[in-house]
Amino acid sequence: MIHKVVILGASGYTGAELVRLIVSHPNMKIHALSANRKAGLEIGFVFPHLRHLSLPKLEKIETIDMSSVDLVFCALPHSTSQAVIRMLPEHVKVVDLSADFRIKNTEVYAKWYGKDHDAADLQKIAVYGLTEFYRDEIAKARLVAGTGCNAATGQYVLRPLISAGVIDLDHIIIDLKTGVSGAGRSAKENLLHAELSEGFQAYAVGGQHRHLAEFDQEFSFLAGREVKVQFTPHLLPTNRGILATVYVQGSVEKIFNTLQEAYSEETFIKVLPMGEHPSTRHVRGSNFCHIGVVADRISNRVTVLAALDNLTKGSSGQALQNANLMLGCEEAMGLMMAPLFP
Repeated sequence: MIHKVVILGASGYTGAELVRLIVSHPNMKIHALSANRKAGLEIGFVFPHLRHLSLPKLEKIETIDMSSVDLVFCALPHSTSQAVIRMLPEHVKVVDLSADFRIKNTEVYAKWYGKDHDAADLQKIAVYGLTEFYRDEIAKARLVAGTGCNAATGQYVLRPLISAGVIDLDHIIIDLKTGVSGAGRSAKENLLHAELSEGFQAYAVGGQHRHLAEFDQEFSFLAGREVKVQFTPHLLPTNRGILATVYVQGSVEKIFNTLQEAYSEETFIKVLPMGEHPSTRHVRGSNFCHIGVVADRISNRVTVLAALDNLTKGSSGQALQNANLMLGCEEAMGLMMAPLFP
């Protein structure tokens, strides 16, 4: 069966990544692409690397005929998705790549995102889109909220360890580095080449990053008590990739065995042999996440590292993985491409 899908916000990085993935999917066909400011243009004009594809022209959201559409990927800016998704026909399933439906408590959402939630009724039915941990709920959902890319990386390391009770919950540090594409395609002065290249800097220091809301929500739920991690993101002068270095306290053998067992049957999460550590270059352009466990010289301290591509496994690849489940397709369909190397 061929499922008709729509990509809203196709002129952004995650929208373009969705196009790249879906065009080779055997059971999905792109029915329409939206980009309000670039309506009327060919996708190949906006993204020349997609010039070889024969796809519908970009159009405004309100002109798209949704009557035969099975699923919509909503790759719109934060706070925009709420009103748009509310207007979609009820028969249409939705995977939202923004932050609009990730936080279950709308008051917490308002605190972190600086505005009231405008679709609290939809928030009640939204399923958090970390595929490997919400697989059954995602398969039955109408609306799935894709995770933050930083939040996904940290959770792949910590969820199994928190659930198994093998680490000290009061001493968790996430030191994360991310590529510039995570900031989106909009023009920003601090992301100009001359401002960014040949440098390396932290941002949102001291607990200001919005993805902390996801860490707080998910880790506290797992532990049955409040868990607040220390999290500092850094901006790398690279286009793609996230590397999270997570410092925890516990037995290195228990931590390694717990992660191995948790991901032994997972297609996209690979736990490396003890002592090896991952690199963003080994997952670039793929839907894979590599995890490494390294013993510290100080007893009972362990460093766990995770690498993934923020645009693929951290966003658009995860979205397609979720859409496969929602539409009854094989979960890995369209996602088994090897990483780009070198």
